[in-house]
Amino acid sequence: MLLVTFAGPDGQDRLGIQDGTDVVDVRAAATDRGTTAPASMLEVIHAGTAALESLVDSPVRSPLETVTLRAPLRPGKIVGVGLNYTEHVAESARTLDTDKELPQRPVLFSKPATAVVGPGEPIRHNGDLTAQLDWECELAVVIGKTAKGVSKEDAMDHVFGYSIVNDISARDQRRSGQWFFSKGQDSYAPFGPAIRTADDVADPYALELSLRVNGDVKQKSSTKYMLFRIAELIADISSGMTLEPGDVIATGSPAGVGASFTPQQFLNPGDVVEASIQDIGTLRNPVVDAR
Repeated sequence: MLLVTFAGPDGQDRLGIQDGTDVVDVRAAATDRGTTAPASMLEVIHAGTAALESLVDSPVRSPLETVTLRAPLRPGKIVGVGLNYTEHVAESARTLDTDKELPQRPVLFSKPATAVVGPGEPIRHNGDLTAQLDWECELAVVIGKTAKGVSKEDAMDHVFGYSIVNDISARDQRRSGQWFFSKGQDSYAPFGPAIRTADDVADPYALELSLRVNGDVKQKSSTKYMLFRIAELIADISSGMTLEPGDVIATGSPAGVGASFTPQQFLNPGDVVEASIQDIGTLRNPVVDAR
């Protein structure tokens, strides 16, 4: 099932089911059928999708192109994973002074919830703070059940679904090796456009992903090249940090970030970034001048 959050007629966020080129309004469809259903993405993460199954074929729907999509939800926390694709490890060592050796454990960092923006919302380029605004297309894992000290064998039972995060970074704002300000500024976590539920993804390690800037392909890879896979990430993170329903793990970027090009390429106001992952969709965001 492909789930979205969209702006309802009253301007309030609503839960939707994306069915082909249409969006079913879950609340309106449930009312039409005299039943109840979860009203938000977080509610369906807690309750499960069973109540939605009878609504997929509802006539209470709108063309996808006519609705305004929002970020699927505001995560409690976003855990980022660095250097999780082998080729990205090599290009980062060459251009960002990171270790050239493959990491032996996942490299973790965080993004605050205030960094989240949805489809179509602007990425803020503040020229007073950065001249090196960069992109990273990443598979996002949405946690469905509380995970604390879980094993690799049980970890996938805690996954609700998958989405896209564009891990925006101000490369020149890394401070004494710390990435939080570089990666955590407002709008630095475009998220969406939808969540594909885990039961609808046959193999999360067989998804093609790509990123374009102004229509030009910058990244093109597959999740099969992940160094640490999802179960390993959940087990490692939950060994010391509780993952809660609605939390997001951004599983790392493949090669092709802007800093890797010669000469280096970075985002500027007026650019449009499109991050795409197979079976999930395309997350499109403009870059605007925030000064």
